[in-house]
Amino acid sequence: MHKNDTYGQRRTLYVTDMDGTLLDLYSKVSPESATLIHDLSRRGALITVATARTPATVVPLMRDCHTRVPYVTMTGAAVWNPVKGEYDDLTLLDDDTARRVKHIMESHGLHPFIYTITPDRRLLAAYHNGPVSRAERSFADLRRGLDLKRFYFDDPAGLADSLPRTILYFAIGEVEATRAVAERLRAAGDCAVSSYTDSTIPGYGIIEVLARGIDKGAVVRRVARRVGATRIVAFGDNLNDLPLLRVADLPVAVGNALPEVKAAASEVIGSNDTDAVARFIEADFMSSH
Repeated sequence: MHKNDTYGQRRTLYVTDMDGTLLDLYSKVSPESATLIHDLSRRGALITVATARTPATVVPLMRDCHTRVPYVTMTGAAVWNPVKGEYDDLTLLDDDTARRVKHIMESHGLHPFIYTITPDRRLLAAYHNGPVSRAERSFADLRRGLDLKRFYFDDPAGLADSLPRTILYFAIGEVEATRAVAERLRAAGDCAVSSYTDSTIPGYGIIEVLARGIDKGAVVRRVARRVGATRIVAFGDNLNDLPLLRVADLPVAVGNALPEVKAAASEVIGSNDTDAVARFIEADFMSSH
């Protein structure tokens, strides 16, 4: 028997995506889901999230859940320790790649937000230099009140070719520019690139650039080893959740998931507006205790 197995049962890590999976139609953890997760955590269930969000929004969303397992954030580039209140596992962009990403973005007229981790490993600092579009200003204004994120506009520190502890480049611009930048960066193959259309502004696109090889699955495996889990149950709804489902012993799709995600899952449960994830965790955990 594995040293972390109890009465013949494997110790399970439950990992859920947030948007479209754990979060409801209002992009919140419902009171019922929060109560279930809180109670299960107190009983010893290992529950965490794996999301593209930053800790700045994950921490307040998970506040009523009172989980203690590290959060996999920024698609796996950053692990947040909710007990210590700091980052404790980071995959940063190397200086050469950061310089090249900045140059390519600027050559296409994009002025990115450059996300860096502060030396105390507690805050995310986002630098932006150059003209600020309405979309960029709105993006920052919606996040200014967050405790774990700071925005700096036209700060001299943000003018360097590469900034210390850079973890993410994020840019909003005309969709032709974001697509062109994504194509150039993907062709080089030395960073992870996500490019998609902006759902709020017609004709605009968004591009996010992280270090090469970043995905939720690899980091979740590290978290599982760290907490002594010998079984992984994972929940998702979108294409970026596929690496997470591939490392799971039991991959689960919510009812509103894309067809490709449902095809990769062993089970399909209710949609994200029915507390389906928390209810499934409760049933699975209680069946083995």
